[in-house]
Amino acid sequence: MGSLDEGHLCVEFENGMKVGFEKEPETIAIEDAVKVLLQGLGEDINREGLVKTPLRVAKALREGTRGYKQKVKDIVQGALFPEVGVHDGVGHAGGVGGLVIVRDLDLFSYCESCLLPFQFKCHVGYVPSGQRVVGLSKLSRVADVFAKRLQDPQRLADEICSALHHGIKPAGVAVILECLHIHFPNLESVFLDSKHQGWVKVLVSSGSGVFGNENADAWVDFLGLLKFRGVTVEKILTKDSTKQSWCPSHSSPMAKILPELVAANPEMVAAVASILRSLGEDPSRKELGETPGHFVRWLMNFQNTKLEMKLNGFACGITDLLKPNGEVGSLNNKHMHSELNLSFWSQCEHHLLPFYGVVHIGYFCPKGFNHIGKSLLQSIVHFYGFKLQVQERLTRQIAETVSSILGGDVMVVVEANHTCMISRGIEKFGSNTATIAVLGQFATDPAARAMFLQSIPDGTASQIS
Repeated sequence: MGSLDEGHLCVEFENGMKVGFEKEPETIAIEDAVKVLLQGLGEDINREGLVKTPLRVAKALREGTRGYKQKVKDIVQGALFPEVGVHDGVGHAGGVGGLVIVRDLDLFSYCESCLLPFQFKCHVGYVPSGQRVVGLSKLSRVADVFAKRLQDPQRLADEICSALHHGIKPAGVAVILECLHIHFPNLESVFLDSKHQGWVKVLVSSGSGVFGNENADAWVDFLGLLKFRGVTVEKILTKDSTKQSWCPSHSSPMAKILPELVAANPEMVAAVASILRSLGEDPSRKELGETPGHFVRWLMNFQNTKLEMKLNGFACGITDLLKPNGEVGSLNNKHMHSELNLSFWSQCEHHLLPFYGVVHIGYFCPKGFNHIGKSLLQSIVHFYGFKLQVQERLTRQIAETVSSILGGDVMVVVEANHTCMISRGIEKFGSNTATIAVLGQFATDPAARAMFLQSIPDGTASQIS
């Protein structure tokens, strides 16, 4: 149908895990728990696309929480170097014993409230003392130790700061984190809120020694070196406000039905608690008390039985949603129409991690035939998005459904960001994936494809990240 073969985007790096990883009790326990979750969604765990999902999820979670088994002293020991110009006294940035800062460390962690990955940019600095400095790469490695645990932003910043202060014994340590947490809508709200904000953003800080007071002069130097990154003290949240506004699972309208959801799905909730134990966490820890319920509530967005009923509603009244609109161009007495930047949210069936982005749809209509209304196209996109998916299949299904309505010439482009690209494997931040499906005239006419692709505005990919 013009789309790529399904499943190629979720590349497995099987050799990246240590030998015997699959046979460890923790891995097997997570696999069993994932099977319970998939069955709770009404899925067939023996379906070709899901057979390896339990193992993939176990690998991703264990790799993403490896920080529980790492020690800071093993990283810092041997990485402290003598530097004659560094004295016990505190200098100023650019002077003797002055500030050392590493900026823009792109890392990710798992939210302890909902188990979804969140990404963050870490800026860390310290003022050396005792005539010694630490290898700069160690600042990043220490930050990653605490990132690879279940976290919230403020505790993460505090733990990085404290570990560096005790490990290298400087005059002071400063840490600022710019955190992004995906705000995944539920199926009902996404149709009601066309301007859904897909991210929650917070800035948090932590300081020790000469940075212990938030009004200390040392912070002026630190923030001065971040000004080109758009970081200002006014944007940094206090410790109390961070806990109140961070994870969307606490503020979502769906949070009100959490007790009912937990009661209705005890096996799924117990499975998530089992995953927490297998990762080395205590499910009874105060901050994790509602985490299994939050994760199950989010996962239930992709329950097959609910989605099948909703498609019947989309099929009704299609002719009422046809209406005139401007044209992209025309070829062979056919007029090309397009609908660009239709938002979508979905769930990778290979790793049970979100992917999201925009869909562009182009199609030819005979002269005098009105184009499809945007609301119907958006409904089709959401219908196929709110399933366990792969991007190639999502692209093809949208194209085939639109073609079945119009009877022919359709081209679909899907641009997406995959959470699995940052939270496992290569951990590549800022990457974007595009897939194309073409039917009818678009499949055989390069000029038609070029015309539609030229109508997609520049910078679309960067707008969805």
